[in-house]
Amino acid sequence: MTGLNWVEEFSGAVTVCDAQGIVLYMNKKSEKGYGFSLVGKNILDCHPEPARSKLVKLMDNRTINTYTIEKNGVKKLIHQAPWFEKGQYAGFVELSIEIPFEMSHFVRAPKIAE
Repeated sequence: MTGLNWVEEFSGAVTVCDAQGIVLYMNKKSEKGYGFSLVGKNILDCHPEPARSKLVKLMDNRTINTYTIEKNGVKKLIHQAPWFEKGQYAGFVELSIEIPFEMSHFVRAPKIAE
């Protein structure tokens, strides 16, 4: 595996923005979902209220937001999280992954040290 080449053809959409909300990177799936590239644009301009205000709050507080949506008969897991470079806040990453409507859930007990 070399660099970030794997993410280009990753089955989920990956969008990365800087601390001000400027889109730095979108993989093929992300660009296809929007219908065009947002690189160089502010991600906040792509979100109507109240989503825009929520994203501003997430970015200001550097908190994680995870939820599911259904759109056009497809269910997706959305995970938005801050990213850091050398310990400094650098922006936000959004992963959008198609998931089945019904899926297994497992609870795994931690291993007990003997």
